[in-house]
Amino acid sequence: MQVSICGSTGLIGRELIDTFSSKGWSFRIISRDALRLPDHEFCEKMIERADVVINLAGAPILKKWTDNYRKEIYDSRILTTRKIAEAIAKAKVKPRVFISNSAIGIYDTFAVHNEESNLFADNFLGKLCRDWEAEALKAAGHTRVILLRTGVVLSAKGGALKAAHGPFSFGLGGIIGRGDQPFSWIHIRDLMHIYQTIVENENIEGIVNAVAPNPVTNLHFTKTFGKVLQQITLLKIPVSVLKLIYGEASSTLIEGQNVIPEKLLRNGFEFEFPTIEKALLNLYRV
Repeated sequence: MQVSICGSTGLIGRELIDTFSSKGWSFRIISRDALRLPDHEFCEKMIERADVVINLAGAPILKKWTDNYRKEIYDSRILTTRKIAEAIAKAKVKPRVFISNSAIGIYDTFAVHNEESNLFADNFLGKLCRDWEAEALKAAGHTRVILLRTGVVLSAKGGALKAAHGPFSFGLGGIIGRGDQPFSWIHIRDLMHIYQTIVENENIEGIVNAVAPNPVTNLHFTKTFGKVLQQITLLKIPVSVLKLIYGEASSTLIEGQNVIPEKLLRNGFEFEFPTIEKALLNLYRV
């Protein structure tokens, strides 16, 4: 299995390479230097004869959004995805599937969302995800396209959970605001199984919600994480403090989305970690 991957240094990219290299997947890394290649050379070296193309590129979201950083967030996703999709369209030997990462931040914070939902967030992240997906869909008709809308990825190796582990392990974990905002998440191991399922099951295409089937609230997550770590969670983190630190980017912590993986469930996918309790116990059993 020849896989071309963009965004290989991030949490998901590293896990994909670690998980599947031993299973016969050979990875071709689409680096920043590769993205600067002329289009014909990029297509020949990075896309031709790949069985699978995975696009994970994008600057980190949780950082204060200055005008310059907004542009970096946007361009790192839109321009990269555009180049990959255009190369797929031009390739003589095309990949069997193009998996382009997106995020559940495309959805609004009020409804319960399956893949058929069109109730989108009317903010920077919502627009970013819609434009990002539109670029990926330019490869439709040339290969099977998956728009993988990923929730908060739970891993002890990195991401939001590792960042939270330090404060929580000292009893400094806290509820954000009122704690009633929805929290849709996915264990990193289930996410790896989702990628494998998508590659192997040609009936799956289009939008896929990569989340566990049991979303929780921030309050439930906080109390469960504290219980797993055997630490108290009495603190409350004021919304005003997060807005002061992160500005508009604090919306990713203050708000949330209630998302259901209906397409995966309909295709018989079985989650190893369907509940937040089971996921956190696996990652931080004490």
